[in-house]
Amino acid sequence: MSRHVAIVTDSTAYLPQGTMERHGITAVPLTVVLGDRALEEGTEISTRSLAQALQKRRPVTTSRPSPQVFAEHYRKVAESGATGIVSLHLSAELSGTYDAAVMAAREAPVPVHVVDTGMIAMALGFCALAAAEAAETGGTVDEAVMAAEKRAAGTSAYFYVDTLDYLRRGGRIGAAQALLGSALAVKPLLKLVGGRIEPLEKVRTASKAIARLEEIAADRAGSAPVDIAVHHLSAPDRASALADRLRARVTGLVDLHVSEVGAVIGAHTGPGLLGVVVSPR
Repeated sequence: MSRHVAIVTDSTAYLPQGTMERHGITAVPLTVVLGDRALEEGTEISTRSLAQALQKRRPVTTSRPSPQVFAEHYRKVAESGATGIVSLHLSAELSGTYDAAVMAAREAPVPVHVVDTGMIAMALGFCALAAAEAAETGGTVDEAVMAAEKRAAGTSAYFYVDTLDYLRRGGRIGAAQALLGSALAVKPLLKLVGGRIEPLEKVRTASKAIARLEEIAADRAGSAPVDIAVHHLSAPDRASALADRLRARVTGLVDLHVSEVGAVIGAHTGPGLLGVVVSPR
């Protein structure tokens, strides 16, 4: 990584730890509030604990990092030798994380360019990787930002959830849409549109919905060079099988990541989530 430009993201990027270390990427943790306990994503709460809490209908909410937490990370990055920072975060439509980063950036010891990627999960992670790769080749802050924004513009994220109830509870999707889905007993497919989670299609059964998710992702990938991520929550077998089928279908596949989402996304989607991120190179 360039010693001049550092890349900061947040814990919802769900980048593998080894990948972050290799590219020198820093992730600022969001918080999950479980009952009366505030726990940092990635270190203080496991997805298993989250899934159990959701299944027992215990109160679960999420919270952005404070500006003070961001300020501390920016200070540490600057002390390590960075003279500029690109700070890339999940959609401002879904979280106040971007706003907290902007506030901290004003007082940072080095210039910080904060970017609302409009993305989440590995859709955000791929943006952070694009920025890091630009920095590694000697790119400026502006060039790293442009690389991330270009990657975001071409990236698509699709999700299958067993129920819209968790998204409704967290205010991430309209109550009327959640009620309609429940009334018709459908399995919803969702898409990230303009930084928001929007309904894409309604399918009658889980197996048909997952097959449709695969078809949509494969069609979006086409034959050009592309990276794909498959996410899940408490559905490792489904995720592995979907990843294998996509690996066989997508001729231009470069990298394929399979991972369980963390507690922040999991709190709003519930167990059974499957997600596919398609990010052309």
